Amino acid sequence: MTNPHLPLDQKILGDIYSSREAMDNLEVLCDDFGSRFGGTAGEKLAADFIATKYKEYGLSNIHLEPFEYLGWERGDVKLEIISPVQKEIPCITLPQSPPIENFEGEIFNIGEGAPSDFNAKAAQIKGKFLMTNSALYPKGIKRWVHRSEKYGRSLLAGAIGFIFVNHYPGYGPATGGIGWEGEAALAPGISIAKEDGDFIQRLLKKHGSVKIRLTSTDTISPKISWNIVGDLPGTEKPDEIILMGSHYDGHDISQGASDPASGVVSVLEAARVLGKHVKLPRTIRFVMWGVEEIGLLGSNAYVRDHADDLHKIRFYLNMDAAGGAPSKDINLHAWDVLQETFEGYREEMALDFAIGQTFHSASDHFPFLKAGVITGGVEPVRQTRSGRGYGHTQFDTVDKVEIQGLRDAASLAARIVLRVAHEKNWPATPRDTSAVDELLNQPSRTEVQAYLAKMEEYHSQN
Repeated sequence: MTNPHLPLDQKILGDIYSSREAMDNLEVLCDDFGSRFGGTAGEKLAADFIATKYKEYGLSNIHLEPFEYLGWERGDVKLEIISPVQKEIPCITLPQSPPIENFEGEIFNIGEGAPSDFNAKAAQIKGKFLMTNSALYPKGIKRWVHRSEKYGRSLLAGAIGFIFVNHYPGYGPATGGIGWEGEAALAPGISIAKEDGDFIQRLLKKHGSVKIRLTSTDTISPKISWNIVGDLPGTEKPDEIILMGSHYDGHDISQGASDPASGVVSVLEAARVLGKHVKLPRTIRFVMWGVEEIGLLGSNAYVRDHADDLHKIRFYLNMDAAGGAPSKDINLHAWDVLQETFEGYREEMALDFAIGQTFHSASDHFPFLKAGVITGGVEPVRQTRSGRGYGHTQFDTVDKVEIQGLRDAASLAARIVLRVAHEKNWPATPRDTSAVDELLNQPSRTEVQAYLAKMEEYHSQN
């Protein structure tokens, strides 16, 4: 297949692979601004830095869009085993966990936390701290079972608290939000290291019962965050938009270098080379989302505030953690009609990447998908691990990210966007409300939809 975009491809690739810009930006975001967690000083510094880079790269319509939300700030936490032994266990609270004092209860260990286990063992869970691990794909389950789903199912089963055990050795506790759609969590949640989880399991096996006491001083209060917007205006059809984005907030215990900052700098690098080398017929809009980690709050705010303009979006390419992902693939989020088009792009680009057709609700594409917008992401379709690795731990630091991964993500995204912007025979049209409902309620997702409906009811009553 001939490549009509070959001269532009060569400019894009030559520039990206001979530049250190993406790594320089990653070091600034992480070393200078820290975690960029919602409500920290580093969050606003990062937002201003991104806007400055937009200007440097030739973007226009650069602005910060503020939104209000219920924020969370970490305090002190103490976890004590009080029976059958007395021992303090290192732990962290999970974002949105409420403050509590001398809260006691027994532990029930459910292992990897397959969804069916919560119903089958509800009588054993009720009134206890539910303990589960961080494996994303419990045995026998083909889909991703997110931490927040495990937490929610523990509430529905009557648990009074939640203990999240990192299933990787040597990484310490893994963090992650547990609130419902940005609200404060209704029961406390903590995370512990695999080694301490294994110790508790041995106690349970030997003694049959383990009782703990938990005290925490976290705080919850109103805050403001920002989405950062910048455009490369189209020359022929400026009202038609290809959107690219990544959230820029990490978790407070870490630099969040891979998740999400590797995605942020990959988007910035794509913006840099597209602005420098390419004039596109349609507008490319770059948006970095605030406060993704506790409920996709920035992207939800954008979808809400721009509801009348969403029909202008031809395609949204999500880049959450893309530079650090183990493989650089394109996941089309159940847009089968685009499969052949993207297979053509792959052949034309002479690049080996997988093309997936699945979706999940744990990143910033999801509010757009629910609104009918055509979405995809630079995501690992070819799964190579059972969890996040260093992600969401204190060890997600700059040294874990390789410049090659940043270059690969940025170049793939830039070349895909180049083609989507020029595509004359774009076969996809946005979904209407009924089509979105049909997608979300398809047989393969019935279990998830039933769970979400139960969670809606649970929160309305609590």
